[in-house]
Amino acid sequence: MYFPIADIEINPFIPPAVAFVISFFTSMGGVSGAFLLLPFQVSILGFHSPAVSATNQLFNIVAIPSGVYRYIKEGRMVWPLMWVVIIGTLPGVFVGAIIRIQYLPDPRNFKMFVGLILLYIGSRLLKDIGTKKRMNTGNLSVEEQFQQLMKKFKSKHGKNKPSPKVIVTEFSLARISYDFYGQNFKINTFGIMALSALVGIIGGAYGIGGGAIIAPFFISYFGLPVYTVAGAALMGTFVTSIAGVTFYQLIAPYYPDTAISPDWLLGILFGLGGFGGMYCGARVQKFVPAKTIKWILAGCILFTSSKYIISYFLE
Repeated sequence: MYFPIADIEINPFIPPAVAFVISFFTSMGGVSGAFLLLPFQVSILGFHSPAVSATNQLFNIVAIPSGVYRYIKEGRMVWPLMWVVIIGTLPGVFVGAIIRIQYLPDPRNFKMFVGLILLYIGSRLLKDIGTKKRMNTGNLSVEEQFQQLMKKFKSKHGKNKPSPKVIVTEFSLARISYDFYGQNFKINTFGIMALSALVGIIGGAYGIGGGAIIAPFFISYFGLPVYTVAGAALMGTFVTSIAGVTFYQLIAPYYPDTAISPDWLLGILFGLGGFGGMYCGARVQKFVPAKTIKWILAGCILFTSSKYIISYFLE
């Protein structure tokens, strides 16, 4: 099948299959998978124009709702965190889109940009894997303690009893506080919003919505458990991707010589595969050790990053 905007020809079953596999693993870490799907489009499919960023965000719009649904149904959505991420990220998405079109239209430069972003994300994940964030007491990391808490809960109440839900205890301009499995977590509202603004710019240029960047920050810097930040990060990515696709589509007529608007058919095919992958990933996330999730993500990210950065200097 030929996709005119992407200017590529590919079997229509390949995009959803690739997106399913990527999204299954990445959604468990609160990431849509768009950050790995874009390198696939650029390097494997040869889709280099700025339209690839918009197509990647279209993938998010189609794919993310299934994963978000699972997190909401299981009571693991931290709604205040989600709203702060959206408010902070939205303005940056528009700025990032302009940067992508004006300053990164060349495939070689864009690959270098992508490589540096992925290197940063992967480095943050590796740092988190090797650093133990503490709760209130004890020598175990946050995720290790949560594994123990969940095991005790299941052994006491049985496997069929629903897991505890996130309970928001405070939401103000200064602080967000919530309880989960008997533990309380506090985060600075302004800190999240400032981080989200920067992430929005980078995500808008890349075409990922920002979840791949902000989720590792939540885990490694703010010390939040991956089981509670995944839903908020995905929902934030969903909303900002809608804004990003709309913006790319609206400004496309002003750049008649460049492919700007998304390849709708290709993006929807990717999204359908991601829809299934995210639902399955969100469903099994709580049964997979957090460290395993992080190792999978870090390995994929750093491999792609090193390939792009090295190729930039060899070309």
